Amino acid sequence: MNADKTKYIALVTGAVGGLGTDICRRLADDGHIVIANYRNPEKAAAWQQKMQAQGYNFHMAQADVANWEEVVAMIEKIQTEIGVIDILINNAGITRDTSFYKMTPQHWQDVINSNLTSVFNCSRNVIEPMLAQQYGRIVNISSVNGQRAQHGQTNSAAKAGMHGFTKTLAIEVARKGITVNTISPGYVATDMVMAVPEKIREQIVAQIPVGRLGGTTEIAHLISFLVSPGAEFITGANIAINGGQHVY
Repeated sequence: MNADKTKYIALVTGAVGGLGTDICRRLADDGHIVIANYRNPEKAAAWQQKMQAQGYNFHMAQADVANWEEVVAMIEKIQTEIGVIDILINNAGITRDTSFYKMTPQHWQDVINSNLTSVFNCSRNVIEPMLAQQYGRIVNISSVNGQRAQHGQTNSAAKAGMHGFTKTLAIEVARKGITVNTISPGYVATDMVMAVPEKIREQIVAQIPVGRLGGTTEIAHLISFLVSPGAEFITGANIAINGGQHVY
C-alpha cells in the first residue's frame, strides 16, 4: 500500500451528474483530493459554483472520456499539476434506449463508446503509474441492466462488457496493490429517472422488492468502502445495489 500518502487523488468521470456529484462529495468527505471530469463547460461551471457554495473545492478536468487523445491529455495534465491518480471512478455513461429493430449504428456506437470504451481509455492511462507505486483503486459503474434483459437496451452490452473487463484487469494487477471492482446499481433517484412520468416510475418501483428507488448517496457510500484500505481483499467483484430487483 502507498502508505506515505495521507491523501489520495481521486478522478471521477461524468462527475457533474446526480450520481457523480454524490460520489465526489463522499470522496472529499473521506479526505481525498477529488478531480471532477466533465465534458460540457457551461454545465460544469454552474456545477462547480454550486459545489463551492456547499464548501467543496474540486479540481476540474475537461475531456470526452470516449476520446483517447482527450483522455491522454487530461491524465497528463493531472499528473503534472496535481499528482498520480490513486483512485479512478469510471462513472461516465449515456443511454440511447430503443427497440433493436429501430436502433441505428449511431445509437449502438454512442453507448459503447461512452459506457465501455471510456473505461478502457481512463483505466489504461492510469494503470502504469498505479503499477509503479503499487497501489490503486478502480471502480467501474455498470447497471442492473448489464446483468439482466431489458427491453430497448441491447446496447447495454456495454455495461455487461464492464464485468469481463473488471475481472480480467483485476487478476492482472492483483499482486501490485491494485483492486478493480464493478458496482451495478438498479434504479436510482437521479434527475434522469425522476424526469420519467410518475406513472412509469410507479411501475418501476413496484418491481423493486424494497419498495423504493435507490439513493445516490447509497452508491457513493459503497464506493467509499471499496476504495478504502479495509476493502483491499475485494477485487474482480461485481456488487449489486438494486433493492433486490435482480438477485443471482
